[in-house]
Amino acid sequence: MPLIDLPPAQLRDYTGRNPRPDDFDAYWAAALRELDATPPEPELRPAAGAPATERVECLDLWFTGVGGARIYAKLVRPRDARAGSCPAVLQFHGYAGHSGDWLDKLGWAAEGCCHAMMDCRGQGGRSEDNGRVRGPTLRGHIVRGLEDPDPTRLLYRQIFLDTVQLARVVLAFPEVDPARVGSCGASQGGALALACAALEPRISRTAPVYPFLCDYQRTWEMDQAREAYEELRLFFRAFDPRHEREREIFTRLGYIDVQHLAPRIRARTLMFTGLMDTICLPSTQFAAFNRIPTPKEVVLYPDFGHELLPGQADRTFAFLRGR
Repeated sequence: MPLIDLPPAQLRDYTGRNPRPDDFDAYWAAALRELDATPPEPELRPAAGAPATERVECLDLWFTGVGGARIYAKLVRPRDARAGSCPAVLQFHGYAGHSGDWLDKLGWAAEGCCHAMMDCRGQGGRSEDNGRVRGPTLRGHIVRGLEDPDPTRLLYRQIFLDTVQLARVVLAFPEVDPARVGSCGASQGGALALACAALEPRISRTAPVYPFLCDYQRTWEMDQAREAYEELRLFFRAFDPRHEREREIFTRLGYIDVQHLAPRIRARTLMFTGLMDTICLPSTQFAAFNRIPTPKEVVLYPDFGHELLPGQADRTFAFLRGR
């Protein structure tokens, strides 16, 4: 098998390169306290333009995230759901994307699930981005807030907390069985699925596909700060061309590195990885996976990269339904 990264046996032992801030746990404890003090104020509206079906209800869900931003998610659920009868699935989209069309979500509701897919603030969907930061942001979300003196201004801190607020809102729906709530997504969505499971302990299953936002320093050292990670290289070129602050910058990024959140996960985990992935290197994905303390499995695709993985969607569906 051609190699673009560590061989599979070494991937199983790899635990990451990016530094972890000394106050990492305090940082996220304070973040969750801020979220606790943020009333979600959920609002459900019939979704204009959604498919009209007899069995499935399509709704626009709005709620409030930290900083007062109104966050949007598509919600589908069975029309005849009884109290406490529905598993719930929280899904997250890829970098710069949005929650997409309604059609691919109907199957979840037809199978008896409540399914929500969130638009990340500041990206391609309907969620509000109201953050203010000092310092450059280039065009990327990883580096947004990186030069602000206050590390709580990092944009991904707010997005990670939005995933938790979504989980709290959905868990409060009367039809949802709180013992059967899962998260999933690919690339950025995979990272957010893991972050949500790490910060909301009631998530019982998570199914990330080639998760993004893991082990930034490894990506840069492997000369793969390109594509989705290109802003790392451009940031250094523009603002620290001699890497005089390299340790400081990667440590600051450690606050929003999913590998450091992974030990908090209490959910059963099923991860999918293409071993030819040059966008989210397999080693960076394993940096997070290897730190998860709960029962877990990784499904490897030796000849695939950052692309559609045959059979992944069906296996994720069965896993999150508990089959």
